Amino acid sequence: MTAEDPEYPAGDPTVQPVPAAVVAAVDAADTTLSNPRTAVIALGGNLGNRLENLQGAVDALEDTPGVRVRAVSPVYETEPWGVPAGSQPSYFNAVVLVRTTLPPGALLERGHAIEEAYHRVRTERWGARTIDVDLVAYQGVRSDDPALTLPHPRAHERAFVLVPWHDVEPAAELPGRGLVADLVVAVGDAGVHHRPDVELRLPE
Repeated sequence: MTAEDPEYPAGDPTVQPVPAAVVAAVDAADTTLSNPRTAVIALGGNLGNRLENLQGAVDALEDTPGVRVRAVSPVYETEPWGVPAGSQPSYFNAVVLVRTTLPPGALLERGHAIEEAYHRVRTERWGARTIDVDLVAYQGVRSDDPALTLPHPRAHERAFVLVPWHDVEPAAELPGRGLVADLVVAVGDAGVHHRPDVELRLPE
């Protein structure tokens, strides 16, 4: 099925064509469908309709062959990271747990495709964005590859990742850094505010 088919309405960013490399990776993983891996993906955005953008990213992950969304965290509102206070709108952040037969590189590529569908702009470090899709951890894999460092090299110091991750996986461990629960205590949760009035839904 392609983007021109009726089920893929033009301009609908929640349903995007799957990159050929991702399809190939799924095909290659057919023999391991009975042994999927667990991955942790952090979502965030501070431009446009923040909740709709996060929900669209969750739905797009579920629409990806070889990916199943297992859990979504509560939504948190946070101050922008690495920029002067008041210089950007606040973020909505959440964490998604997925089960996948995709290798880490293909899962990262899918995340980038979702960002592109929402017109994510990368002209400025720490710049405002419609959506950020970060692969935080992948089944205990550790990698120093600059193209894909696992676990995410700054996840251990980011409360906006650790707090929602702990919500959906209280016993989680960040490889090389320890229990997420302990990391939450270490960094604190200042500036990370639960938004009980909004929530993400699991795809049907």
